[in-house]
Amino acid sequence: MSQKDLNKDAEVISGMFDSIAAKYDRMNHGMSLGIDRLWRRRFVRKLARALPSASPAVLDLACGTGDLTKAMARRGWQVTGLDISAEMMEIGKLKCAGLAPQPQFVLGSAEQIPFPDASFDAVTIAFGLRNFDHRPQCLAEIRRVLKPGGRLAVLEFAVPKNPLWRALYLFYFKHAMRLVGKAVGSGDAYGYLVDSVLAFPRYEALCREFEAAGFTDVHYDSYSGGIACGYTAITPTR
Repeated sequence: MSQKDLNKDAEVISGMFDSIAAKYDRMNHGMSLGIDRLWRRRFVRKLARALPSASPAVLDLACGTGDLTKAMARRGWQVTGLDISAEMMEIGKLKCAGLAPQPQFVLGSAEQIPFPDASFDAVTIAFGLRNFDHRPQCLAEIRRVLKPGGRLAVLEFAVPKNPLWRALYLFYFKHAMRLVGKAVGSGDAYGYLVDSVLAFPRYEALCREFEAAGFTDVHYDSYSGGIACGYTAITPTR
């Protein structure tokens, strides 16, 4: 299945995630055997080393239920979460209750980010970029709201390059995840998850998209043998 075959209309995507919000965390942590938590910790540590201050302004795009938002806010960062799913963000607000500084949550789309130019030191996206319908437009918006020299950091699923590991992973990903989704009544949503991951550009191909959008110093790190990747890119300083 290609990216063009997937229906990523904003109303469709928001409705789908609204419908699975209550079980999203439990299912995702279970299907990854908790490894996604380790990925986020590694991702945040690397971003922390690159940011210019101890209290940067960060926009967490496609923040979902707020796992990454919470991890960054606990470091004292000024974090704003933005998502098109109100139900997912309600869970995120509960997770972040009591944190200081308190993260802000905004309902909105990456295609029209509701903030002024040069508002943020960093923009993060964890497992959400593949759901963006018009990526070039979204990347242009991200560049707009980042300060000169600001960081784009993306954590996204990939497919292992090693042939044996890839074969084992794809067998699990294509069959076990669909069965789990059907068992809890979310077969369509998790079928979409599988299809969106397999159709999404990865490694050097996604790096080229960032470069085409005007980002510089684009790199990626492979996580768990290529099950996921952490991508970083910088906005030009002039």
